[in-house]
Amino acid sequence: MRRSASTASTPGGLTATLTIRNLPEETRRALKARAAEHNRPMEAEVRAILEESLVPAPDFVTNWVNVVVDLEGDFHLPPRSKPREVDLS
Repeated sequence: MRRSASTASTPGGLTATLTIRNLPEETRRALKARAAEHNRPMEAEVRAILEESLVPAPDFVTNWVNVVVDLEGDFHLPPRSKPREVDLS
């Protein structure tokens, strides 16, 4: 069994160390291969995986607004029709 440790800087300049025990060899090999694909050390790959998985995804509306803003255009809505009559009897 291998033990892996990772050190990361925090916004305040402090470092945090994470030790992962009992990491299966197959997982370590896959992590090493993924890190090589991204041309970075395994530690940097682990940091990237954690950051990507823990940052909340923007909600649909925020994402949609960002797309419209990026297109530098307006989203034109058709004119509204008159409301339908409702029978509450």
